[in-house]
Amino acid sequence: MSMSDLANKVALITGGSRGIGAAIALKLAQDGADIAVTYTSAAAKAEETVRAIEKLGRRAIAIKADNLDAAAVEAAVNETHARLGRLDILVNSAGVYSMDTVDALTLDEFDRVMSIHVRASFVASKAAAALMGAGGRIITIGSNLGEIVPFPGLIAYSTSKAALTGLTKALARDLGPREITANIVQPGSTDTDMNPANGDHADGQRARMAIPRFGQARDIAGLVAFLAGEEGRFVTGASLTIDGGANA
Repeated sequence: MSMSDLANKVALITGGSRGIGAAIALKLAQDGADIAVTYTSAAAKAEETVRAIEKLGRRAIAIKADNLDAAAVEAAVNETHARLGRLDILVNSAGVYSMDTVDALTLDEFDRVMSIHVRASFVASKAAAALMGAGGRIITIGSNLGEIVPFPGLIAYSTSKAALTGLTKALARDLGPREITANIVQPGSTDTDMNPANGDHADGQRARMAIPRFGQARDIAGLVAFLAGEEGRFVTGASLTIDGGANA
């Protein structure tokens, strides 16, 4: 993908301060986009991401917005448009991990996970769609654990990630007539602070994979960049798994 592929485009990546979100922000900037990232508490990490993007010659801003706060999420979308002049790409990347079996999971925790993953993605997508023109892109980061549940304790996490697939397909239908695409990327085990390749449960994850190693955040970013770019213009309503064959 050429440097000019996303020239004059603006992208907002929620949860873009670190991990997969930060890798996506940097990749889209490398491809020519100006970038906004949201963060909840990692202000220093968000500023590091902003500085890295600015070194690439692109504009970048960091906006504090907790995905639990719907008004803050909507405000972040509008602030991106106001400060960077437009909005072409939304990447719903902010997320949390939760692990409890049904007998232990509280309603408050279930609601928290659903709000951060599903409600916030709906709020951001609705606000972004109102500002996007033809060629707009909405890309949501799901999980391969939204497709297959290989062990106990994933009821909140897997339910929320599976719901994002339904949200994505519905968005694709609603926004297709306006030439705005909506797709979901389903990563598997990826080496990040949340799930390090040398973590306590890493060997069990590798045992499920056809390629028995963790992915890198840049692998996920590359797929997102394809969907955001010109070559991804006819892909919509798709669920794209990138997990080293764990779900094969």
